[in-house]
Amino acid sequence: MSLLELRHLSKTYPGANGAVVQAVSDVSLSIEAGEVLGIVGESGCGKSTLGRTLLRLVEPSGGEILFEGQDLTHLGRRAMKPVRRDLQVIFQDPFGPLNPRHTVGGIIAEPLKVHRVGSRAEQQARVAELLKLVGLPEDAAKRYPHEFSGGQRQRIAIARALALEPKLLVADEAVSALDVSIQSQIINLIADLRRRLNLSILFISHDLSVIRHVSDRIAVMYLGRIVEIGPAEEIMAAPKHPYTQALLSAIPRPGVARGQRIVLQGELPDPANPPSGCAFHTRCPKVMDICHKVRPPLAHPQRETVEPDSRSEVACHLYPAA
Repeated sequence: MSLLELRHLSKTYPGANGAVVQAVSDVSLSIEAGEVLGIVGESGCGKSTLGRTLLRLVEPSGGEILFEGQDLTHLGRRAMKPVRRDLQVIFQDPFGPLNPRHTVGGIIAEPLKVHRVGSRAEQQARVAELLKLVGLPEDAAKRYPHEFSGGQRQRIAIARALALEPKLLVADEAVSALDVSIQSQIINLIADLRRRLNLSILFISHDLSVIRHVSDRIAVMYLGRIVEIGPAEEIMAAPKHPYTQALLSAIPRPGVARGQRIVLQGELPDPANPPSGCAFHTRCPKVMDICHKVRPPLAHPQRETVEPDSRSEVACHLYPAA
């Protein structure tokens, strides 16, 4: 049994003139215990909405969310409270989620107080333990968020997310607001915590070069749908979907000339009025007639079209389903 399983998950929003905006559309995936699944795609592809929906921070419009076999989709607020101990999130903004009127110690201890975990002394000891775990001095507990840099604030947010020893952590663009040098420090911290605590992580980013450093598997999203998913090393070495290939070509790599970059024309289509057939066909450099009419399923390709040891699934007519 997977730790988390999404079955045909969808999230829609009302648009202008009665239109329906399909932010997440028919997404099915799973995360195993101790696994890091990276979700990557352009801004507006629905990856953050996917993370918030599976956490029930926004309500799904359809599909199922199974956590350790329990269906969370329709649980009420009271029934969800004990589950939330095991589902925590790190947001993109390193300052916004931290209450500027509370000390760092109070911020990190808040989940412990809400869920009534331990005595006051035990909570203070846990705060000190968490600060050490994320590389901050113990006296940081008495200071306020504005006294810290962006990278340090994100360490505080990580400490708070870990306070209740969750089983699944959703990192939603957790490093994109930080300087490049600080990004690498936070990525290394998350990777180290994953190994030490056996964490399962859904790591969301628009940057494939960040995703590849922490993920066991990578799922590529386009216009609310997963278009390719597979082992990280296979996605990076042999991407199949033209969209994945374009994302990978944008990463500066030694020995690869800039002229080899695949530049996509145009912007993401309107999610309130998506193209027929394959949604990527309006920008795809390898578009075929069938792409305009038929949406390809996300499936394992026929063996004769891929490497013998391929474990990826792809939604592309270039790779007919097995």
